[in-house]
Amino acid sequence: MPFRGPERHLRDILESINLINEFIGVMDFPAYQRDEKTRAAVERKIQILTEAVIRLEAEGPETFPEIDWMGYRGMGNFLRHSYHRVSDEIVWNTVQDDLPRLKDIVEKALWSSSTPLPNDSPSSDE
Repeated sequence: MPFRGPERHLRDILESINLINEFIGVMDFPAYQRDEKTRAAVERKIQILTEAVIRLEAEGPETFPEIDWMGYRGMGNFLRHSYHRVSDEIVWNTVQDDLPRLKDIVEKALWSSSTPLPNDSPSSDE
């Protein structure tokens, strides 16, 4: 099954981050912990984000060396396979500490003329 092109994966990452920020809004950590719906939505968007990072990894390490490829792959695997042991604190810290940096990297890649991205190709996975 062919995957979508790198630009589409970058856009999926950016969309996930923007939605996570929208879901959390002005919540603090205790409010996040109490809100099961928000936790579920954030975890789902992180799963999508990590899958996009994994699919981008074929071109990524050379083009985007500042992305923690192993860290995002590991977090995605943990959310998918060890969902019963997910730490709200780790998810919260990832959203607060790691996603802003990832967002900057992705935005620069999408909007910078210095980062050539191949054209998106249509795919059967949409």
